[in-house]
Amino acid sequence: MSEVVCVPQYHSELLKGRVALITGGTRGIGNAIARAVINAGGACVITGRKKSSVDACIGELLKFAPVGSVHGIDLEMQDVESFSGKYSEICAMTGGVDILVNNAGSLNFARFGATTLADWDTVMNTNLRGAYMLSQVVAGDWIKRGVKGNILNMCSSSSLRPANSPYALSKWALRGMTLGLAKVLAPYGITVNGIAPGPTATEGFVGRDNKTLERPRMPSGRLITEEEVANMAVVLVSSMARMVMGDVMYITAGCGVLTQDDCRFPFGES
Repeated sequence: MSEVVCVPQYHSELLKGRVALITGGTRGIGNAIARAVINAGGACVITGRKKSSVDACIGELLKFAPVGSVHGIDLEMQDVESFSGKYSEICAMTGGVDILVNNAGSLNFARFGATTLADWDTVMNTNLRGAYMLSQVVAGDWIKRGVKGNILNMCSSSSLRPANSPYALSKWALRGMTLGLAKVLAPYGITVNGIAPGPTATEGFVGRDNKTLERPRMPSGRLITEEEVANMAVVLVSSMARMVMGDVMYITAGCGVLTQDDCRFPFGES
């Protein structure tokens, strides 16, 4: 059985002078992106639903991050009415952001045949409505101030699969939103793209005690690491990718783009 591989997060100055707002940045891919942004010379603001989790994460990031480069705020993605006020707080603590990473999302995988109304509302309100409304608040501010920023949406290989769950439907919609926002915001110098991971070795996906990335059913033979996704995210929000517009970068390890037989499609099962 293969042990977990170590993928480095590269140090550079790709994001020097930039400030990224990363929703759901306290763990998983969002936290890896926060670390990658710092390693690329940038600063970040992470959000999470609980202030205690945000504070704990900031404490960990500050063990290697320069003073003043890490901030955090509690933000509930279903509470869209709070976005304007929270964004004002974020701008007050940082002087303003110029990168938005719409990473926060619900991982509820309830499938057709067993989906409750609560399942539907939680997933759609978090993954789609929250990302849409926060992007609207941020982009509106950037247009007023002439900020030529970057928006990066966390799509998924699920956006390439037959959509048999609210989660998959939300990711299809988020992929479409990436195209739409890119079209609307390009005239203002705001670049919008998406990044679509396949099965990734986050704690939420594989569990806390898992020690292997091995997945024989995947074309790659193993899971993707959080760091691999985060490294690509840095490139996509940097000046290197200014002419990448409305695109989705698929980091799927072959799942979705090459094969779908790694995933079952039962009726009414999780």
